[in-house]
Amino acid sequence: MKLVSFNPYRTIGIPGVKYIKPEHMFREIKTIKKADYILFPEYWQVNSLVYGLKKKIFPNINTFHLGHNKVEMTRALLATFPENVPYTRIMGKNRHSIEIIEEEFGYPCVAKEIKNSMGQGVFLIQKKQDLQRYIDNNDTLYIQEKLPIDRDLRVVYVGNKVVSAYWRIGKEGSFHNNVAKGGSYSFENIPLGAVDLVDKAAKTLGINHAGFDVVVVGDRYYILEFNVLFGNEALRHLGISIEKMIYDYILSDFKPNGPDKPTFPGVPTRKKIS
Repeated sequence: MKLVSFNPYRTIGIPGVKYIKPEHMFREIKTIKKADYILFPEYWQVNSLVYGLKKKIFPNINTFHLGHNKVEMTRALLATFPENVPYTRIMGKNRHSIEIIEEEFGYPCVAKEIKNSMGQGVFLIQKKQDLQRYIDNNDTLYIQEKLPIDRDLRVVYVGNKVVSAYWRIGKEGSFHNNVAKGGSYSFENIPLGAVDLVDKAAKTLGINHAGFDVVVVGDRYYILEFNVLFGNEALRHLGISIEKMIYDYILSDFKPNGPDKPTFPGVPTRKKIS
């Protein structure tokens, strides 16, 4: 199996991978055409690879298109799992934006930039001045109800299954729970309902590589968003190698009727993450 990767840091340890810099895509087009699988292209490459060259890519086209920004993923989730999405408004800004948001959400509420991750571009809006500053800096407004939480769940989905789940717990007094923002993580008391929700959502939407952010409010699970390129620090703490799981998955996809595919140690079972 011939593999080409455009992201060496996410494919370290996968055998037989040839790395090509994304900007050299057309210079290396002959090698790309001969590849059986393309790993971690950049978004601007995806349409040319899939629709032009008819190549298999990982993550797949669904994951790239739906994970491109918060608008795409939220609308897809609202169409399929509306009861599991916090109350959200997506709108263009106009002279009535503040009045609409104040009437529907009040303060505090949450505002997000539509293309960001690791806690960047997520703002706690506590007063009109905060809201005006956000509106001044964003053409597309993404406003969400503020939920009463002090932590969230990161549920990691790779290939065709959930491979791990852990709590991300914000520092005392912090609005963000992200590990990149100084939060901690815990693998204790993971609710199976959240794991099952992510499994259903990923399979319904055809996603094969994402870190889902889920919160628990009462007896309800809400999916806040998912990140195509998620952090691996907590997974490394468990000794989990995402690269091995990716190889396992693409090998089974490339040769679905071939000999038994290799398995790798360190992959948690459903029992362990419960």
